[in-house]
Amino acid sequence: MLHFEHSLRSLACRCPVKCPNLRGVECPQLPSQGERRRRECSTSKVTLRGTSPEQSKDGHVPLSLLPGRNEMLSWMTSFNHFLHIVWQKLERQLILVMSFLLAALWYCRRLYAYLAQLLKWWSRYLQRKFKKNLSVLAEVDLLGYCAKEWKGETKQAKQMKAAYKELFWRYHIKYIRQVRRDNYCALRAVLFQVFSQGIYFPSWMKERDILKLPEKLLYSQGCNWIQQYSFGPERYTGANVFGKLRKCIETLKTQWTEISGVKDHDERGNMCNILFSDESKEYKLYEAIKFIMLYQVVEAYEQMKNEQKHVPILFSLLFARDTSSDPLSFMMNHLNSIGDTGGLEQVEMFLLGYLLEVKIRVYRLYKFNTEEFKVNYPEEYHRDWQEVSLLTEDDRHYHIPIIRI
Repeated sequence: MLHFEHSLRSLACRCPVKCPNLRGVECPQLPSQGERRRRECSTSKVTLRGTSPEQSKDGHVPLSLLPGRNEMLSWMTSFNHFLHIVWQKLERQLILVMSFLLAALWYCRRLYAYLAQLLKWWSRYLQRKFKKNLSVLAEVDLLGYCAKEWKGETKQAKQMKAAYKELFWRYHIKYIRQVRRDNYCALRAVLFQVFSQGIYFPSWMKERDILKLPEKLLYSQGCNWIQQYSFGPERYTGANVFGKLRKCIETLKTQWTEISGVKDHDERGNMCNILFSDESKEYKLYEAIKFIMLYQVVEAYEQMKNEQKHVPILFSLLFARDTSSDPLSFMMNHLNSIGDTGGLEQVEMFLLGYLLEVKIRVYRLYKFNTEEFKVNYPEEYHRDWQEVSLLTEDDRHYHIPIIRI
């Protein structure tokens, strides 16, 4: 029995805690109760001095125990609240501003696309107007033009090649300016040279106001049939014909006065290139010349009928035709078709040179090796008249030869 009790006490000594079965028995290796109390008191003192068990373990003090922590949290909370209030006030304005910026960006992109498209269209329009629509092209080498146009070895091709070589070597025509092939071709070729050479108004135009010619034919000479005058493809205009004729004559007078007043040859050439690229103004010039031709025919017809004075022989040739025995038939059968279905015939070429007071020299290539290879319109001309030159292969389409010596 004593031996069993002694064993229990030895086990109790090895146990780190008090054994509940051994009442009143304390392990000699464990601290006493008083000593444990003293240790707890010392620990509480250290804690009160600012040292915690956590600090003893890792060496850091918790943020909740730092001085001024509560004031910093309070300041941050107030600042966050202030930002929240400011954002609530500015949120709508910022949304409106961003919406406006996005709308402006979209509008600018659409505007840029529209302007780019407009610029592209305008560029094409100018190219079409000043390049494709240029009625008198720049000068090119005569023999080079001949080689391009007549490549075959037919009889006609050989004749044309020989004619072009004759022009090049004998008449010193080195270049050619091509003229648009339409029924205004002869009028265009002649007027272009009159303007580019700076030829002034003919003497008879200086003595009278050409703007009043339509009313003079109607009221003074009773030509009420002038209402049947046709403006090229526009066959009938009725009572409006006088207003349109006046505008055409005004355009002719204005452009002629402006260009002939320029002394510099290159500047006149540039002005002519611009003028003969504008279809509206260009056709007004031709219709004005057509009407002045009609006025000259009416004047000559009245003089021949009244036997007032001698008239040029060209009018005798004109009235000798069955289709132009009087001014009305001349207008209906010949003049109205110019620019529409036909061009100038030889009699009209005589009349054109007469009213402009210029000598029109024409090289007719299909008449090569004949007396009619080189002709003048009109045949009766004054020595002081200036000269313009034309080149034709068929008496229908004309080009402008350029002489270089």
